Order: sequence, then structure tokens, then C-alpha cells
Amino acid sequence: MGLAWVVLAPFSAIAQEFKMGFVNTERIFRESATARQAQQKLEQEFAKREKELVDAGNALKTASEKFEREAPTLAESQRAARQKTLLDQEREFQRKRREFQEDLNARKNEEQQLVVERANRAVRQVAESEKYDVIFQEAVYINPKHDITDKVLRALNGGAK
Repeated sequence: MGLAWVVLAPFSAIAQEFKMGFVNTERIFRESATARQAQQKLEQEFAKREKELVDAGNALKTASEKFEREAPTLAESQRAARQKTLLDQEREFQRKRREFQEDLNARKNEEQQLVVERANRAVRQVAESEKYDVIFQEAVYINPKHDITDKVLRALNGGAK
């Protein structure tokens, strides 16, 4: 028994010096000033296009409902022409909606990447100043005493002002 204690004692001392932490990235994206600023920037940038899409969708819906009501009283050639026009308008609307979503997703990814870069700098700052050996961002379980998300948020929000 005495030999085991002699062998394990150095490892015990090393383990006590090892300092680890955990950062909840979901909270960083939800609560950091940097992430909120990025979200506001995106909303402002895409608000006009979104409103135009909503208006176009409502106009298309109204035109479609009007056609449905009037279709039984229209001549076959008029009905076919209006139906073709509605189909063309629907295709154009879907194309614009897809483009909007693709543009929004691309910009969202760009803004999220900036938030990640700033958050990583804040994590490094906290880790270096408080002498952490390792910081985890993903874990199945973490003891709350190792969660340094609040410290990172303070560092990140302090740097965002």
C-alpha cells in the first residue's frame, strides 16, 4: 500500500495544478453584445427585402384567390392566360424567396464567424489571464464550477463597446 502512495503522489500533485474550464457557445450567441449587434445588423440589412417578399406573397395570394372566384365565369382562353400569368408570378416569387434565403444565410454565416472569432479571442484572454490549461466548448456534462461562460461574456462585452 505504501508503494502505491509513493507512485501516485506525483500524479495527484499534477492533477491538482491542472485547471480546466467550459464555455457554453449557445449562451455566447444568445447573450453577447457582439451577437446581438450582428443580429440587429442583419435585421436592418434584410428588412426591406423581407417586406417586399411578404408584400409580393400577399399580392400573389390575393390574385390567386381572385382568379379562383372568377375562373368559372371566364372564357377558356382568358382562364388559361390568367392561370399562366399566375404560375409565372408564383415561379418568380419562389425564385426571389430562395435568393433571399440564400443571401440571408450567407450573411448570417459571415456575421456568426465574426462572433466566433471575437469569442475565441475572449476565451483565450480569460484562459491566459487566469492560467487555464484547457477550455472546452462542447461536453455531454460539465460541473457548473468549471463553467467560465460568464467571464467570457464579460470579456467579450467589454471588448464590444
